[in-house]
Amino acid sequence: MRVLVLSHMYPSTFNEVSGIFVHEQVKALVEKGIEVQVVSPVPWAPFPINRMNQKWKAYSEIPAQSMWDGIKVWYPRYLTFPKGWFFASSGQQMYHGIKDVVAKIYQEFSFDLIHAHVALPDGYAGALWAREHKKPLVITIHGQDLQHTVFRSLKCRQALQEAIYAADRVIVVSRKLKRVLEESFPDIADAIVVNNGVDPEKIFRSFGNFPKRWQGKILILSVSNLILTKGIYLNLQAISRLVGQYPDLLYVIVGNGELKGELKVLVKKLCLEDYVEFAGRQPHGKVMEYVAKCDIFSLPSWREGFGVVYLEAMAHGKPVIGCQGEGIEDVIEHGKTGLLVKPRNVNSLVEALDFLLSHPEKAKAMGERARKLVLENFTWEKNAEKTISVYEEVLRGR
Repeated sequence: MRVLVLSHMYPSTFNEVSGIFVHEQVKALVEKGIEVQVVSPVPWAPFPINRMNQKWKAYSEIPAQSMWDGIKVWYPRYLTFPKGWFFASSGQQMYHGIKDVVAKIYQEFSFDLIHAHVALPDGYAGALWAREHKKPLVITIHGQDLQHTVFRSLKCRQALQEAIYAADRVIVVSRKLKRVLEESFPDIADAIVVNNGVDPEKIFRSFGNFPKRWQGKILILSVSNLILTKGIYLNLQAISRLVGQYPDLLYVIVGNGELKGELKVLVKKLCLEDYVEFAGRQPHGKVMEYVAKCDIFSLPSWREGFGVVYLEAMAHGKPVIGCQGEGIEDVIEHGKTGLLVKPRNVNSLVEALDFLLSHPEKAKAMGERARKLVLENFTWEKNAEKTISVYEEVLRGR
């Protein structure tokens, strides 16, 4: 079976960890015997746009094609606008940017179906190509479509609907997203849940060189984009209430984003300079070192489609904290394989952290149960097997 994966989220020279979960799935599919090539559209950045700032310069330097772990990836350009302007038409713009490249690929790699990750813009672009060339289309929704895009405007909602209804099969990565999808688009055919996974080979079993100030510390870790909905500020507020009782706490934040400056201001306001460290964006391998080193993983994100990083922490045997009602509820059983707190509720978060800090043996046992659950049920191999079943069902129906 030959599959063309369409995803603007994919590792590149611009960002080596972008869409790493899509890449991990692709690798697992290849290991199962599926032939895959990837089209990862990137913003068009000709002169003088590529001189605007470092981001647009980096876009312009992404090669036309590359190899990632033996997988061929194409990076066609498409017209996009700053700050998501005209996002409702982004699928059409992406289609015009990829159509010639996809046609060229098809001449040498006659794929059986297209698998697009996110409905807008990728799914919409894939639907236009699939309809024109009579190829089946599978769309995976990871969260952004149903937690943000659908609310941007009526035109965005209509574009999403067109893409979703054009798909032969829709995959969602959690039961939460399945519920939201069916509430948003009641006429949608039954979507299938295929949770993301982890690669057991990437569980880090030794430690790199960490700062001396980490020695003897109780390490709490977050890994995320620094945006409001990830709840990093909630962790800071909670820790400010706990350092008096637990003076050896150290909170390490891995990631960058628009709120980094504001979060640093909050650290000073809460007098947490000695208890917080911003580690910035890190390569995936280094992130796994941080995860292996930490004692507790806490990410009280209240708009999370699933969250692979929770799985990665659980696979390392760490007690994790997530939010009630989010996609990670598919994995975390409160009190058994992790803790679920009320969204945007500092008191609930303080209670959860205090429990783990004051009951280290119970926290360790919770982490071990989480590790067993994830390694038995939430690997990329399991994900690939379920995804291939979807492919086979779609092709049988044609």
